[in-house]
Amino acid sequence: MEIQILSDLHLETPTSYGLFEITPKAPHLALLGDIGIVKDTGFFPFIETQLSKFSVVYFLLGNHEPYHSTWVETKQEIHQFSTSVNQRRVTLGQNEQIKYGSFVFLDQTRYDASSNVTVLGCTLFSQVDETHKEHVSFGLNDFYHINDWTVEEHTAAHQSDLAWLNAQVSQIATEEPHRKIVVFTHHSPVTQDARAVDPRHANSRISSGFATDLSSQECWKSPLVRLWAFGHTHFNVNYVEDAGKMVVSNQRGYYSSQAKGFDGDLVVKIE
Repeated sequence: MEIQILSDLHLETPTSYGLFEITPKAPHLALLGDIGIVKDTGFFPFIETQLSKFSVVYFLLGNHEPYHSTWVETKQEIHQFSTSVNQRRVTLGQNEQIKYGSFVFLDQTRYDASSNVTVLGCTLFSQVDETHKEHVSFGLNDFYHINDWTVEEHTAAHQSDLAWLNAQVSQIATEEPHRKIVVFTHHSPVTQDARAVDPRHANSRISSGFATDLSSQECWKSPLVRLWAFGHTHFNVNYVEDAGKMVVSNQRGYYSSQAKGFDGDLVVKIE
C-alpha cells in the first residue's frame, strides 16, 4: 500500500488554499495537520479538491486548525464535513466517470485500509514539562488563538490520545497479530533520537509543547507498527529506527520560512 504524506502546509498564511497543488503520486493521501484554519472559507474546498484526486484522504487536526474557535467546535465542523462527503459519495456512486474519494477523520480513529494494514490516527498533543509549563503557556500561540484552551487541557488531551493508541496497538497485537499498523499523529513522538530533533530547538524551554518521548510506550515499541508519520516540528525526517519502524515527517512549514527537505511528492510504501 502506498501513501502520499504531507503536513504543515499552513495555507492560512498567506491565504493560498486555491493555489497550492498536490499532484497525486499514490492512491492514498495523508494530511497530518496544520493544513490551515478550519474557519477559513478556503479550507474545505481545498480538502474537496484532494478528494477528487485521491481514493482516500486521511486527515487529522493540527494545532492551527482550531484557531479562532474551540477544539469542540472545530471537531464538529470536521464531522459535519465528513457526513456531507459520505452523502455525496452515495449520490455520485452511480456515476463511474466522477471520482470522489473517502474522507477519513483521524481523531482516535482506527481505519482498516486493507486486509492486513490498519491506520491509527489522532492529534497526540504532548506531555508538557511541568518545569517549563509557564514558558509553554506564554510561548505558544495555541493558548492565545484557540478559545478556552489551557496547558492543562493540552496535557490531558495527550494522555487521552496516548492511552487510546496503546490500547489499540495492544488489542491488535493480541487479536490480529497478522496486521501491519500505520500511526499518524500531528505532534512528534520522538525527543531522544537526534535524527528526529531539530538541533536548533533541542534545548528550548517550549520543546515539550511539540514532542513527547514515547520510546517506552507500547504504541512505539510494538513490532506491528511499521510506520509512524507526524508533523508540527517543521523538521523533516525519513529513517528506519532500530526495530524496523519507518519514522517520517514531511512538513512544508510557513511560506516565508519553509522547512528543508519538504517533498510534495513523497510516498511511503507499506509492504
